[in-house]
Amino acid sequence: MLLLHSLFKMKSCFIEFGINMISPQSQAFRAVLFGECMLELQGQAFGAMQQSFGGDTLNTAAYLARCSASTGLAVDYATAVGEDPLSTELLRRWAQEGIGCTLVHRHPRRLPGLYQIQVDPQGERTFLYWRDQSAARAYFDEALTPLEAAADTIDLLYFSGISLAILDGDGRDRLIALAERLRARGARVVFDNNYRARLWPDRSIAQAWYDRAYRTSTLALLTLDDEMLLRGLSGEAQGLDFAHALPVEEVVVKRGAQPSCVRMNRQGWTEVPTVPVERVVDTTAAGDSFGAGYLAARLQGLAPAEAAAAGNALAARVIQHRGALIPHAAMADLCGRPSV
Repeated sequence: MLLLHSLFKMKSCFIEFGINMISPQSQAFRAVLFGECMLELQGQAFGAMQQSFGGDTLNTAAYLARCSASTGLAVDYATAVGEDPLSTELLRRWAQEGIGCTLVHRHPRRLPGLYQIQVDPQGERTFLYWRDQSAARAYFDEALTPLEAAADTIDLLYFSGISLAILDGDGRDRLIALAERLRARGARVVFDNNYRARLWPDRSIAQAWYDRAYRTSTLALLTLDDEMLLRGLSGEAQGLDFAHALPVEEVVVKRGAQPSCVRMNRQGWTEVPTVPVERVVDTTAAGDSFGAGYLAARLQGLAPAEAAAAGNALAARVIQHRGALIPHAAMADLCGRPSV
């Protein structure tokens, strides 16, 4: 297995990844991820439940912070939570993961969303959600959000299709406008295509917002099945052709157990094998952890194919454990961070 910590030894400072060279010894490189984190319940209906938390961009933020703990990378999360004890505990746990919380808005009248995971014998998930009135949906209700106020300090912005889906039209406009502002001054913009049809009123609306996100992104992380569903594409070849033609410098395609595909500047695809897993326990956060491993490796100076191998190694470890965030000890050998 290609281990992340052995890959990371190859470089000791941030490369010019479309941005100015920044080393851990100087000003910290700041990556900000925007989205929604919810309370998580694991278990069977009317049975014992294990409480945790998760959400696509929060999962990525946590794994990115773990994989970059020794590099000087600052990882921040932008979202909204309530003023209740559960929200306070969320902030405490995020901080324990090494995630900055200064861009979190505490909403006085809303609570975090909630979801329940049920996992079948093959490790595939079924979700039940309670999120329509979650605090994160109201993040852009403020005249000036903490995220927008901090724009001049952000070196990389990461958001997903779910980040867009939970917002109203004005919120989406402001998030895309922020991404365009960052891109114009040379910062990086990363878009993960996570598509959940139930969160969108109409597929054509989702397509239009995805197109805007791709136009402003420098790196696109695609789950191929999601993009095919969104676009109504009938075969994998069509999906890969669509992904290859995106107006994005760097495109990474996740295909489950099949090799990942990466391409730079409209060049051909490079396939990167996934890591075989004898028993899949839970596929929750597989794609989120891949994105974190990939991004951490790219920011450490690795080539796209090497970064995809790092992402695959981390995702393979994650799906062998239950829940969105696996114990630190279960991945300490991958990221070179002592277990806690």
